Amino acid sequence: MIEVSGLSLQRGSRTVLDGLGFALAPGQCMALLGANGVGKTTLLSALNGTLAPAGGRLAVAGRTALVPQLFEAPFSYSAFDIALMGRARHLGLFGAPGRRDFDIVRHFMDMLGIAGLADRPFNALSGGQRQLVIIAQALASECDLLILDEPCAALDYRNQDKVLALLARLRAEHGLTIVFSTHMPQHAVEVASHVLLL
Repeated sequence: MIEVSGLSLQRGSRTVLDGLGFALAPGQCMALLGANGVGKTTLLSALNGTLAPAGGRLAVAGRTALVPQLFEAPFSYSAFDIALMGRARHLGLFGAPGRRDFDIVRHFMDMLGIAGLADRPFNALSGGQRQLVIIAQALASECDLLILDEPCAALDYRNQDKVLALLARLRAEHGLTIVFSTHMPQHAVEVASHVLLL
């Protein structure tokens, strides 16, 4: 699923990571731990294909979806519309979502316990609610690799437990490969099969 060797990543002229190597098989879950500024988000961007390596080898098999730390919609979309955007890769350039797309989005919003937010304006939601909607969007994309940048940072303890339990379930029941960054070692212990300390 993921093979990395001798990887070098840069932000501008600054080398953030150099000589990094690891491998992750399908269905495994890796937590990235480390202080602010060590390159966790930079590595996630490279895994998602939005940052090109400066050197070394990075190979990711399958479709990826990224859940960023912060997301604000530029227009007044509903929470359901934001989650539905996860279906874009399945629709083609001028395609419109159909019944199956709507059903998939409803399924994941139900799974995350946010079906009641569907008609509410996304930008009016709390930070934690927005995070759950973006996770629903990523899952609706039917990705092979789910990448999450501090997915629990804006969540209260109850919703942290909900997200961690969901990640464990997706890995165990659906074989989804997951990479997430966190500042909380207990989250890594609870969910991850592998830990990368940066």
